[in-house]
Amino acid sequence: MHRNSIRNLLRTYLGSHPDEADTARRVIDFVEGNSDCFDRSLNEGHITGSAWIVDSSETNTLLTHHRKLGIWLQLGGHADGESDVLSVAMDEAVEESGLTSLEVVCEEIFDLDVHGIPARKNESAHFHYDVRFLFRQTGAEDYIVSEESHDLAWVPMAELESYTSEWSMRRMRDKAVRILSSKE
Repeated sequence: MHRNSIRNLLRTYLGSHPDEADTARRVIDFVEGNSDCFDRSLNEGHITGSAWIVDSSETNTLLTHHRKLGIWLQLGGHADGESDVLSVAMDEAVEESGLTSLEVVCEEIFDLDVHGIPARKNESAHFHYDVRFLFRQTGAEDYIVSEESHDLAWVPMAELESYTSEWSMRRMRDKAVRILSSKE
């Protein structure tokens, strides 16, 4: 029962993004095969929720220099048993940035990614099945760097490549630009 919402979101995403069918099906299969897919204790992997945040001008995105991974990424984190992944993405964005005026641009999934997380002291290598949503900051853009980050930065989307070469980051930037320009 608790997986119905994500199943519906994933099926909608699959129908809207046939070019990403392999990733969408991989996430769908993971959710279908694991009733505990939202639990961090699932050793093979777990659902995470992320936020691609744009500023009010819609030209900059907020990135975190992730403390454990040492790379620039969108904000987000573990579902920790919560099945409402949009809520997870919002909560993680607020927790990691201190921003309080975030609005959801679209309640449908913005992007999906499956990526490996290397083994660390108390964790074996596993996968994050990352469900991503698009947000806009509507108020003050001053952020607070949390313990999970080395730093945060409002990065001009046109200059994203100077922060990261991650393919999924460029894909999200390109999607955000398309979506936001189509809403004008």
